[in-house]
Amino acid sequence: MTTKFSHSRRSALKGLAALATIQIVPRNVIGQGVTPPSEELTRCIIGCGGISASHLGMPGRILAMCDVDSQHLEQRMGQVQKGGNNDVKGYHDFREVLAREDIDIAHICTPPHWHAHMAIAAAKAGKDIWCEKPMSRTIGEGVAMVKAVQENKRIFRLNTWFRFKDGFYGMGTTVAPIRKAVMNGMFGGPLTVTVGAHQGFNWKFMWVGKTDLEEQPVPKHFDYDFWLGSAPVKPYHPHRTHGSFRGYWDYDGGGLGDMGQHYLDPVQYILGKDDESPVEVMIDADPQDQDAVGKWRRIEYTYADGTKIVLDGDGREKDMPYIKGPEGNLFRGFKSDIEGFEEKLKALPDPEPQVTDFHQAVRERKKFALNEENGFRSATIVNLGTIAHRSNKSFKFDGKNFTIDEPEANKLIHQPRREKWELPA
Repeated sequence: MTTKFSHSRRSALKGLAALATIQIVPRNVIGQGVTPPSEELTRCIIGCGGISASHLGMPGRILAMCDVDSQHLEQRMGQVQKGGNNDVKGYHDFREVLAREDIDIAHICTPPHWHAHMAIAAAKAGKDIWCEKPMSRTIGEGVAMVKAVQENKRIFRLNTWFRFKDGFYGMGTTVAPIRKAVMNGMFGGPLTVTVGAHQGFNWKFMWVGKTDLEEQPVPKHFDYDFWLGSAPVKPYHPHRTHGSFRGYWDYDGGGLGDMGQHYLDPVQYILGKDDESPVEVMIDADPQDQDAVGKWRRIEYTYADGTKIVLDGDGREKDMPYIKGPEGNLFRGFKSDIEGFEEKLKALPDPEPQVTDFHQAVRERKKFALNEENGFRSATIVNLGTIAHRSNKSFKFDGKNFTIDEPEANKLIHQPRREKWELPA
């Protein structure tokens, strides 16, 4: 038998870390496959588009689902109900969901232009947060998200996982041994990391916008104005929304917005850059339309110590290793030109362990492996790239004050929001 968390029980989670060993009933005491009441966490899913499908099977009972497209909502509700969950309720307005006291975790599965507003509102409502990537559409929004999560003592995770599990694209290994090699100085320094097709990474340039859209009638099942939220009001066309929204600056940043944190958060972890940002960004691209995202050829980030991350968009770096250093290199398939690389690596200290179970992090009030702090820094790498791309400007970045020395690019750190959708105070 399972029960829902009451408001008082959810408040008591803050003290669970010290009491976890005596309050949580082991599964083998009450029977295999049964969740004891003290372990059940309840969830809501906000945004029922394509990515939300991957959140359905996560641990915890779903009590609410929300979308401004009634067809998307109906489809996802049907899937949950067919799975035997008749407790789930559907909503049009996420604020009604967050007002429920019986929900512990908010899954934010909307386009990126909604992430900050919903995450901040969820934090203020006492919910822990599982947020889709990229963490934020702008650097300014990311700063506000970190502040809200920490002031409200919430547990936050970003929905990319390669820094702590699964094979890392073309590398033929998880990230942990790559981090181990770098942290123990096997390649020397400063390093250059190249991220492109020849290293195993696809920048998905199919996510480009269209500049010839003609206004279409808004479908009756879709609340387009609500979907826009803080974004500027522009004539409706289906290509601006749902599966192809990534091609428009108002909502995302093309393939870089889509894949950036998947590819670059592990790089940040590998390099030990979780608490800093690049100080310089260089762009090689054609001037951009200010509505529709186009392609870029190369984006290069440089850190204060000379470390570089190179995003190869046109395939020019076909002969570059994934990691290049003065004392050795690492190539696709986890191959190195260092003699005896694998044997030497085995003898070195491993990276520190991480909390990689989000529900454990929630119950014990511990930071998840990819949280609001390191997630903000990797989102900033992505956002610096989209700023350079959109403005077609190279610049220097102050990662402490979050300012750019190029005026046109600096304007994109904090972007205007529609008045009725200012970030929650």
